[in-house]
Amino acid sequence: MKPALVISRDWPAGVGPETPLLGLSLLRRQILAAERAGFERIYVEPVAGADLSRHLAGTRAQIASGRDTASAGKSIARLSARLLPSVEWLRALRENPSADPAGPGVFEIRDAQDLPRAERWLLDGLVKDTEGFMSRHVERKISLAISRCLAPTEVTPNQMTIVSVVVGLAGSAFFLSSRPAMQFAGALLFLGHSILDGCDGELARLKFQTSRLGGILDFWGDNFVHSAVFAAIAIGWWRRSEEIQPLLLGAAAIAGTLLSAGFVYFQTMSNASNASHASGASSASNGREGPLFTSVSRSGDSRLSRMADFLARRDFIYLVVILAAFGKAHWFLILAAVGAPLFFLVLVGLALGQRNPRRSYS
Repeated sequence: MKPALVISRDWPAGVGPETPLLGLSLLRRQILAAERAGFERIYVEPVAGADLSRHLAGTRAQIASGRDTASAGKSIARLSARLLPSVEWLRALRENPSADPAGPGVFEIRDAQDLPRAERWLLDGLVKDTEGFMSRHVERKISLAISRCLAPTEVTPNQMTIVSVVVGLAGSAFFLSSRPAMQFAGALLFLGHSILDGCDGELARLKFQTSRLGGILDFWGDNFVHSAVFAAIAIGWWRRSEEIQPLLLGAAAIAGTLLSAGFVYFQTMSNASNASHASGASSASNGREGPLFTSVSRSGDSRLSRMADFLARRDFIYLVVILAAFGKAHWFLILAAVGAPLFFLVLVGLALGQRNPRRSYS
């Protein structure tokens, strides 16, 4: 029997299926989350005086009838209209329809006054456990505020990806100069790129607009911007010194970046079945089309995998900002010229360790 879900009509006072929350009506948000969780049949109990058809458009949901719910038998799960569930919570409900509705993966809306708290609950759920300290406490706070404003608009995740890439490329041009003010401006734009890059994944998950194309754009856009920054620092340094070393360092940083990106892509993102290793703007409703990238390794909780994930975080951008303020962005290029190739070698080591289970890196 295919898993089925019934969304009840017990809407709380002052709240209904059409009530908007971060760009989607409450009912549509419940339906899309249920589809993402794997429910193949979704029934919505009719609400007197409410036209539910527009909330159901383009989904597998349909207005419930007594015959529908009776034919589903014991495999049917029920979702109170008062509950705002996460996809993970709904997956657990799909596996055990009689499960206790309480838990951290669901928010109960008792009246209209709970809507601001429900909004905050949704936004807080977008913060990933794998994020670095500065990303979690600085960048994510800004990006969530931006996404909150953009959610009710027609702005798409892919559009935000393009905007973030344009901002990052604009910032890279400032690193051609040796003047601290110019480099600092470029570093701030580089940081702005990182902040805006968080918005695409946030919007995609908030509005259930994730796609494989979005994941590819996001992933390669980031690496293209990083490579452009390294190239600009190297060229600017070379023009001032007229020596070959800056170009060699830039080539090493770019090569390490692109090799690592290509390795990660083909290891964890190119295969649509690797759904558990994909990120932000890249997971389709069935989980098979472009996962959200959360880890550079599939080797589990080993020291090497933890180190690789640590090195993949973006907190390094703040070092760029500090060095650029003193006109010393080329110092970071030296670090990147060593660190990026080493990071690639770490990834290769992880892959070899997976192929040879007798070796242990933990």
